[in-house]
Amino acid sequence: MQPSGVITFTTDFGHKGPFAGVMKGVILSRFPGARIVDLGHEIPAHWPPEAGFWLSRAYQYFPPGTVHLAIVDPGVGTERRIIVVETDNHVFLAPDNGLLEPLLTANDDAKIYALDLDRLGGLKLDTPSLTFHGRDVFAPVAAEIAAGRLLPENTGSRTSDWAPGWIDPPELSDPARISGVIVTIDSFGNLISNIDESMLASLSQPVAHIAGHVLPLKPTYGRATPGDYLALINSFGVLEIARAEGSASEGLGAERGAPVVVTAST
Repeated sequence: MQPSGVITFTTDFGHKGPFAGVMKGVILSRFPGARIVDLGHEIPAHWPPEAGFWLSRAYQYFPPGTVHLAIVDPGVGTERRIIVVETDNHVFLAPDNGLLEPLLTANDDAKIYALDLDRLGGLKLDTPSLTFHGRDVFAPVAAEIAAGRLLPENTGSRTSDWAPGWIDPPELSDPARISGVIVTIDSFGNLISNIDESMLASLSQPVAHIAGHVLPLKPTYGRATPGDYLALINSFGVLEIARAEGSASEGLGAERGAPVVVTAST
């Protein structure tokens, strides 16, 4: 892999306080030529599934050789591992807490390394704070990989195991029934599920079932009457529950983790 110099940044830090900015400062101090892209800092606190969901569906829009830094880390300072993953000409750094489960499930040829600080003495890292590994471990390692001075295979030992995800994958329980969950809610109140479009191919005129409602699948928001609920396949290729010119989350009272089922219309 030839590093592109691009680093993406996904966290649950939000924009209150200096945390994301300090990490960027550490990266730029080591690699002034880095191009840092904020993929998102509004991941719900302590909710790795959403970070992994977006990262697995967004990374391919960046140039090969991009380093993707993802930190939603309720286990910071404990024995949880940090893993470095190389796949599809990209590199990913994240806590081993299930965050990268969607990526690793989709890329079974991924090379996974358990980060070993004892192997990184040449980086002259300070003793990591128990509460801010983003600044003291993730940022400097990402900078060195993006600069081409550190290879993923030199960050630690190769491993074949990784922590499972926090939510169940979508399930095709019979040829005409698919069960999934809501993973994230966007700023419009749209409920975004983990059911991929490809899973619906076998269903004739699919409809979505959520919170006691049965919703037809429409091509886009404007094909529904304002105020009506609908289901659609969004721009990232997954099933979404929406309300035309309104918030599906507020209207249905549905949150992350809510079950959603798709069947053929009867």
